[in-house]
Amino acid sequence: MASKSNANKVLTSTDSEDYDEIVAKQDPQREAVVLKLKKVFRELLETIGEDTDRQGLKRTPERAAKALWYFTHGYHVRLDDLLNDAIFNEDHDEMVIVKDIEMYSLCEHHLVPIYGHVSIGYLPNKKVLGLSKLARVVEMFSRRLQVQERMTKQIAVCITEAINPAGVGVVIEATHMCMTTRGVQKSQSKTITSAMLGVFREDPKTREEFLTLIKH
Repeated sequence: MASKSNANKVLTSTDSEDYDEIVAKQDPQREAVVLKLKKVFRELLETIGEDTDRQGLKRTPERAAKALWYFTHGYHVRLDDLLNDAIFNEDHDEMVIVKDIEMYSLCEHHLVPIYGHVSIGYLPNKKVLGLSKLARVVEMFSRRLQVQERMTKQIAVCITEAINPAGVGVVIEATHMCMTTRGVQKSQSKTITSAMLGVFREDPKTREEFLTLIKH
């Protein structure tokens, strides 16, 4: 069991290549959480009428528990550690865009997948952010129970607070399996959300440039 000093420890990462290993193996809370989830998944399977002792399901509760922990590991990532050593002083004032960042999340209403792409643009104000960190910010917020509208705003606000740019634009295009596989079952439907802060909101030309560039 984790010591009391480790009880509130969060995941840290100063190197992108180590990120997946860190979130999968080094969180001191992971073992206890997975154990609890394993019991919950076993009960869930039995509740729907399955035999958890049959060969195909013997290890399913454990696998599902580890998977759910990973799908929601964004709660345990601290932004300051994620962006450590990745904010640089640069005299660059032209738009920076990283587009089509793959995104996977879980709908907080039905606990089913949301998946799609995120495009981020910002106008630097003497500081730039390491490009891979934009993808890590997306990963941090998407690996939580989410609604797309909130996640879009969270990403934009996070980048604004980190480097104080002149403006930030975030666009997410995603498929929600709560719409495609249940309910209305519209398999081709996509949801597009945007968040525009600073000059991206105030200046139509800046916003149009961003939106045009991410379409190509």
